Amino acid sequence: MAKRNIGIWLFGAAGSVATTTAVALGSLAAGRSPRMGLTSELEPFTRLDLPAWDAITVGGHEIREVTVSGEARRLAQPEGFLPAELVEACGEQLAAIDRRVRPGTITGAGATIARLAAPSIPKDEPQAEACRRIQADIERFADDERLKHVVAVNVASTEPSIGSERLLPADWPSIERRLEDPTCQLPASTLYAIAALRAGADFINFTPSLGSQPPAIDDLVRRQGLRHMGCDGKTGETLMKSVLAPMFARRNLEVMSWVGHNIFGNLDGRVLDDPTNKATKVHSKDHLLSQMLPNRPQTHVSIELIESLGEWKTAWDHIHFRGLLGVPMTLQFTWQGCDSILAAPLVLDLVRFTDLARRRGHVGQMPFLASFFKSPYGVDEQAFDRQFTMLERWASKGQQTMSSEE
Repeated sequence: MAKRNIGIWLFGAAGSVATTTAVALGSLAAGRSPRMGLTSELEPFTRLDLPAWDAITVGGHEIREVTVSGEARRLAQPEGFLPAELVEACGEQLAAIDRRVRPGTITGAGATIARLAAPSIPKDEPQAEACRRIQADIERFADDERLKHVVAVNVASTEPSIGSERLLPADWPSIERRLEDPTCQLPASTLYAIAALRAGADFINFTPSLGSQPPAIDDLVRRQGLRHMGCDGKTGETLMKSVLAPMFARRNLEVMSWVGHNIFGNLDGRVLDDPTNKATKVHSKDHLLSQMLPNRPQTHVSIELIESLGEWKTAWDHIHFRGLLGVPMTLQFTWQGCDSILAAPLVLDLVRFTDLARRRGHVGQMPFLASFFKSPYGVDEQAFDRQFTMLERWASKGQQTMSSEE
């Protein structure tokens, strides 16, 4: 395992996923916790030259008036999920992260997210100015911490769709000119992506927000010789869909309808209670069934805020299918889990694999990371087993030309 200094820059730095990621990283670096949930700790990935846990430094942007340390303590309360002893043991690391967190932007974030912002967050910040400010923060982070590489990860709340993504120009210079035009409003997630990429950082969009998805941003990635991937981390119910749907298809069982009902009560639940934000998430969760099942069944996804559930998410799925002689049958499953505990190891895995991709000389989208996402950029394959095979095949190409920087 390589000993090199790399950075994780988290947009949404004091959210549940980011805070869990920080606590997990501190615990892993100190050898205080098992390495369950981490794909990069499985064979054959343990043979790869991945960055060591204690060589990763965390910083980020946050719009709310909260701290990583404070959020970690909240998540360690009796009704929380973080082990209190681990939070206490990571106190110094969390305090150091708090000193590196900078004010994010609500430009283009939508009204629901804007209402969460602290009074100190600029309310009418031009998007070009927001990009320059965020870029400078990331560049300063890399310089201050003497980092060889930074991976920026968007774990902020889901934004509403801007509704005009397909009208955006396909080349970076055209988008760059539009940054100065107040009538062309890009979402905050795309501003974060632009700022990170211009700062020389790779970008991972762990949310269903637009982020780096537009072709013009991919053009910027390639011009910069960088990497990006997204979108929307696949952690629970949709992961089950990507496993179960191929089973029905390969046994020639016709799925007539598939209904998924999701309830949870954390900050994401409150943001997704806004129908415009919810629509972005529902599309990300629902589209893959039509790509895996040949008959395109009737599907429905619902997401509801149940505040008493807190960080615990429950998903109930009802699958109506038929087999030989057209006989109808039903499969139902209930998934209950803590999204942050499922998501945080994926964030850490993505950062490690992205760093390796950089040293292998890869540029552009990273399709071999498709198994981590609901809507992977540039990948039509949705079956989890086949996506995972893509990762294994990429990992096996360990003899590719590596950077000589070490």
